[in-house]
Amino acid sequence: MRFLLFIFLFHVFVVQQCGAMLHPIDFLALQAIRKTLNDLPGSNFFSSWDFTSDPCSFAGVYCAGDKVIALNLGDPRAGSPGLTGRLNPAIGKLSALAEFTVVPGKVFGVLPESFSQLNNLRFLGVSRNFLSGRIPAGLGKLRRLQTLDLSFNQLTGNIPWAIGTLPALNNVILCHNHLSGSVPPFVSLRLTRLDIKHNALSGSLLPISLPFSLQYLSMSSNQLTGPVDHLLTRLNRLNYLDLSINRFTGCIPGNLFRFPIANLQLQRNQFTGRIYPAGLVTIPVVDLSFNRFYGEISPLFSGVQILYMNNNRFMGQVPGIMVDRLLSANIHVLYLQHNFLTGIAINPAAEIPVRSSLCLQYNCMVLPVQTPCPLKAGKQKSRPTAQCGQWKG
Repeated sequence: MRFLLFIFLFHVFVVQQCGAMLHPIDFLALQAIRKTLNDLPGSNFFSSWDFTSDPCSFAGVYCAGDKVIALNLGDPRAGSPGLTGRLNPAIGKLSALAEFTVVPGKVFGVLPESFSQLNNLRFLGVSRNFLSGRIPAGLGKLRRLQTLDLSFNQLTGNIPWAIGTLPALNNVILCHNHLSGSVPPFVSLRLTRLDIKHNALSGSLLPISLPFSLQYLSMSSNQLTGPVDHLLTRLNRLNYLDLSINRFTGCIPGNLFRFPIANLQLQRNQFTGRIYPAGLVTIPVVDLSFNRFYGEISPLFSGVQILYMNNNRFMGQVPGIMVDRLLSANIHVLYLQHNFLTGIAINPAAEIPVRSSLCLQYNCMVLPVQTPCPLKAGKQKSRPTAQCGQWKG
C-alpha cells in the first residue's frame, strides 16, 4: 500500500510539473503493462516510456482527457522485430480503451480474462504472436466490439458462442490457430469478414449460422461437415469464398455462381451432384477439384479464366465453347484430369497458347493433344476401359 501511495503522489507531482492529466489508475496500469513486456533485439519501442514524463506522450499511447483510449504496442513499421513477454491483466483497468493492438512478435501466454472489462473496446488485434490457451468467453460481453483479430497464434479450445452474439462485429479473424469445436452462429448484420481457416473446427453449419451481410468467408482447412447449400443461397453479397479442405457434403446451389465472387474455392470436400449455374459464370477463379460432382460440364463455365474441375466424376464431351476460349487465351487454366470425360473437339494440330494450360489425363478418351499436366496427375494417359463402362453418373 505504501508503494501504491508513493506512485500516486509521484503521479500527482508529474501532473503538477508537466501538465499531464492521465488518471492514476491508467498510469498504474501502463506501468504494469510495461513490466511484463520487452522489446525484442532490434526494437526500441519502449525507449519513450519514461514514467517521469507524461504517459500520453509515449509511443503507442493515445489519450482523451485523463484516460487512455488507444494502446498500440510495438513499432508498426514493416519488419519491426516486435515485442516479447506477456499481456498484463492490468490492461483491463484502462476503462476507456477503445483500441488495443500488438504488432507481430513473440508475445506469449494467455489473453487475459480482464479484457472482458473493457466495455468501450471496439478493436482488438493481437495477431502473429504466440498467444496460447483459450479465447476468453468474457469477450462476449464487449457489445461495442467491431474487429476481433487473434490470427496466427497458438490458441486452443472453442470459439465462445457469446462472441457470435455481439451485435457490432464487422471483422472476425481467427485463422491459423488450433481452435476446435463447432462454429457459433453470428448474429451481427454488420459482419462482412469471417476468416477461421487453418484450425481444427468441426460440426455442421445451420442455414442461418451466418448473416447475409458477409462479403469475405474463409473456412478452409478444418474438419467441417454437412451440407451448405441452403446457407450459401442466402450469402449473395460474397466476393470471396473458400470452403476448401473440409468434409462438406451435398450439392452446390446454381445461384452461387452469380454472386460477385472474385475467387471461389470449394476443392477437397465431399460435394456431390450435378452443377447447373444460373447463368454465364464470370468468376475469374473457380476450383471444384477433388469432389464427387458428376454429370456433363456446363458450357456456362466458359467465362471462367482459371478453372479446376479435375478429380471428380464428370462425363460426356468437353463443351466446344471452352475449347474456343482456351485457344483464344481467354481461359488460362483448364484442368479436367481424373474424370470420366469421353471426348473433346480439338484439332490435334492446334497450338495451345503459351500462357494457357490444359490437362485431360485419365479420362475415358484417347488424348487428341499432348499437353503438360501437373506431376500429381500421374503418368497414365487414359482411364481403364472397365471403369468407363461402369460409371454412368
